[in-house]
Amino acid sequence: MKMLSSQTLGGNVSASPVAGPATLTDETMPLLRQYLRIAMRRRYAIIAAVVGCVLLGLIITLLMTPKYTATSTIEISRESDKVTNFQGVEREASVADQEFYQTQYGLLQSRSLSERVAAQLRLIDDPEFFELFGVSQDKPAFQQTNGRYPASGRAARQRVAGEVLLKNLSIDPTRLSRLVDIRFTSPDADFSARVANAWAENFIKTNLERKIQATSYGRDLLQRQLAEYKNRLDQSQRQLVAYASAQQIINLPSQTSGDNRATSERSIVADDLAALNAALSQATADRIQAEARYQQVGRSGASTEALRNVAINNLRQRRAELAAEYQQLMTRFEPGYPAAQAIQSQINQLDRSIAREEGRVTNSLQADYREAVERERALQAKVNQLKSSFLDLRRRSIQYNIYQQEVDTNRALYDGLLQRFKEIGVAGGVGVNNVAVVDPADVPQRPSSPRLLINLAASILAGLVLGAAIALALEQIDEAIADPAEVERRLGLPLLGSVPKVEGATPKEALLDRKSELVDAYLAVQTNLAFTTQHGVPRSFAVTSTRPAEGKSTTALALATTLARAHRRVILVDGDMRSPSVHHLGGVDHDRGLSNFLSGQDDISSLTFEMRELGLTAMSAGPIPPNAAELLTGNRLSLLIERLLETYDHVVIDSPPVMGLADAPLIASRVEGVIYAVESHGIRATLVKTALGRLASANARIVGGVLTKFEPRKANYGYGYEYGYGYGRDRRADAA
Repeated sequence: MKMLSSQTLGGNVSASPVAGPATLTDETMPLLRQYLRIAMRRRYAIIAAVVGCVLLGLIITLLMTPKYTATSTIEISRESDKVTNFQGVEREASVADQEFYQTQYGLLQSRSLSERVAAQLRLIDDPEFFELFGVSQDKPAFQQTNGRYPASGRAARQRVAGEVLLKNLSIDPTRLSRLVDIRFTSPDADFSARVANAWAENFIKTNLERKIQATSYGRDLLQRQLAEYKNRLDQSQRQLVAYASAQQIINLPSQTSGDNRATSERSIVADDLAALNAALSQATADRIQAEARYQQVGRSGASTEALRNVAINNLRQRRAELAAEYQQLMTRFEPGYPAAQAIQSQINQLDRSIAREEGRVTNSLQADYREAVERERALQAKVNQLKSSFLDLRRRSIQYNIYQQEVDTNRALYDGLLQRFKEIGVAGGVGVNNVAVVDPADVPQRPSSPRLLINLAASILAGLVLGAAIALALEQIDEAIADPAEVERRLGLPLLGSVPKVEGATPKEALLDRKSELVDAYLAVQTNLAFTTQHGVPRSFAVTSTRPAEGKSTTALALATTLARAHRRVILVDGDMRSPSVHHLGGVDHDRGLSNFLSGQDDISSLTFEMRELGLTAMSAGPIPPNAAELLTGNRLSLLIERLLETYDHVVIDSPPVMGLADAPLIASRVEGVIYAVESHGIRATLVKTALGRLASANARIVGGVLTKFEPRKANYGYGYEYGYGYGRDRRADAA
């Protein structure tokens, strides 16, 4: 049957003797699904929390005073616009210097700026301002005299006014930009706009004042340093001049050449040495040249100067002409010819003239050579003398150079400070700021708070959070067994099945209707019970519970009925001799029954009666004994079970409750297994655990648990479980 299959899915999930199909437990179920189950189970608490928070939020919103927020936008640049190339003393931030902006945001929220705004807007002596923001006026500084505050408490009121302004101010930088929003919130729209604009203006003024103050401080510091370095420079110069006079060190001043190159300062000795050394080099060159010309005359007999001499060349040309004429005469005449002799005489005269001229040239070259040698010696001696003087000057100039370096250093420092002093003077007078107002604050037309929709959304969210917390708290403190999964999770019992709560009919009437939900549920229990032992359903088992009225008698009767309908011979024994109930189902009295056999009567057939409608045999509890536990301590119950199993396939004992009685543990120790009935939403898990502990101490074998009186909708059982399948018929038609 389909309904039987559905019920079988609600069986055991643990590694127990019950080998039924698996179901979801809290350990295997997804976490989100567990929370959803808790939310559905505690939905009324969550709804109540949400409704309460929404009502509270609505009331608070309606009672809140409207507030207006005015916004002024400013731009903070990393560097101010350069009117001049001069810089002030204050350090400018680099492009990557994020500390600069964080510093500016901190300055925008400084106490000094807030007190300055309060003073500018004359809020310190304004009672309406303090009343507008609910400032307590119990302090002496706020005690009015003739409608005015005392002047002695002005400082205290200024501090309080600054704190009030800061409390209602917010600085919101725009991401990835240099824009900053200054927002001020108050119950007065016009006042909010005035404060936001005054805040931006005073921030610009204070920023400029800090720069001017830093520049002024730097100028004063530089002025003091200038006077100090001026004294140092004068002292070092006097020291240098005094030492030069004492050591007779005379240096020529630096000069600028034609190519605009400045020569350094030099001494006279060094200058003379350089000049004489250059002259010596030239004299040496002249001497070498004269010597070369003189030596050339000695080797060849004729010098270059003689060959270039005009007079000698003219004489030689005349001699050549006469020599030519003489040779012509010799061709015709003898050497003694008078004309030839006359020509020869002229030639001889010319030779003597040429020799005299060449001798004169040679003597001139020799004189030039000697003069060059003498001049070179004189210059060499003078240079050697100047070298000695220069070396002596070098030794005396060591301390002079030290004094000169000190003078140069002091002069460089003084010139640098003087230049910086002039630049600061110009930069301090320019007054350029790096903060500018982009959008001044306008008077807000609508209140910024309270916002009904946002407050309601926040109330709903707070209600959900509170409801979830309440639901989780209730879930933790609630010990009732809510759904079948908790039988195994909380009690550690294998779940045999869950039985719905029967309304509008007695359990017997529900069992007689084979299509009822109760029959379907117990068929599922019987199916799972068949997996608890190797031979199927235990031949003898007892049904018990923690306390009365949990459905154990109905469970015993229903299991006996389902077994009987499965063509098994079944006997139902009423083991509750203190409060018997089986005889009511059979329509008999309990004059004869279990207590009779336990007290010694052996005729079992006389102690039983037939329940033909259900197809089983039953044994009532018998007369109520004075002490039922004493009857159960012997071996008569075990004997009864053995004798009944000779005739019947299964012995089902309706056991009394466990708590407060010793009967149930005694019966449980005699049967093959115990089925434990747990009422859904009817008993605490701690009581059930205590009762199970008592059974365990009696060595009872608990084969599983049955959740009775289960209402799926009330428990929000997460299996999509409903019992009323209907078998294709209209329930309303059946009811009719």
